[in-house]
Amino acid sequence: MGSFLNVCIWRIPAEEQVARGRSHCRSCRKEIAWYDNVPLVSFALLGGRCRHCKARISWQYPAVELATGLLFAALVAQFGVSGRSAAYAVLGSALILLAVIDLREMFLPDEITLPGISVSVVFSYFLPELHGAAGRWGGLWASALGVLGGASVVWLIRAIGTFLLRKEAMGLGDVKLMAMVGGFLGLWKTLLVILFLGPILGSCVGLALIVRKGYKAVRMTPMPYGPMLALGTLVALFWGDSMIGWYLKCFGI
Repeated sequence: MGSFLNVCIWRIPAEEQVARGRSHCRSCRKEIAWYDNVPLVSFALLGGRCRHCKARISWQYPAVELATGLLFAALVAQFGVSGRSAAYAVLGSALILLAVIDLREMFLPDEITLPGISVSVVFSYFLPELHGAAGRWGGLWASALGVLGGASVVWLIRAIGTFLLRKEAMGLGDVKLMAMVGGFLGLWKTLLVILFLGPILGSCVGLALIVRKGYKAVRMTPMPYGPMLALGTLVALFWGDSMIGWYLKCFGI
């Protein structure tokens, strides 16, 4: 799956066919044999270089493959071999895709977020346990509320930020991303990502960049927010219930 995500990361922004065409070297364009396309193993055996032209292979390939494998393993460890693991594997795959594309291209493709919203609603109907709902219609309602709530809150933050900064503060892709997340996780975990985890992770990355490059350089450089929201979503997925419970306990709710 991680290998397939790498194909999507390159081809979707380039508007190339994902399901057709053999994998090929992006330098010499020669097709990659099956034995050179084994996740992680082939990269190591080839020393990170193309067999034909010796061009360097991006570290993105093994990184995405490893991250996907670790995520799937963590999902099975947390939720067992279940429908929940399958649903969250779809969400996690979409988040990896969106995060890497946003880092590389500075946009979040509709080809991922919009189908992701629809898939989240379908999963929630057939697996109401995603939201702790009693029945299918309860799961559907919780998913729809998450989609509308996630999109509305980010759209409002975007509108306020754009008004104050006199320039676009966030892209519409972030709105659609959080609509998708809301469909899978429901309203409360989605708000946790938007209002708490996303800003904290974004601030940490911003401070690290300031230390490395200086304030002026960072201030003039647009920073993709999709990866922060994706990482925050994974934190909420695994530990969101505990975090919300701790927060409510602190305030005696």
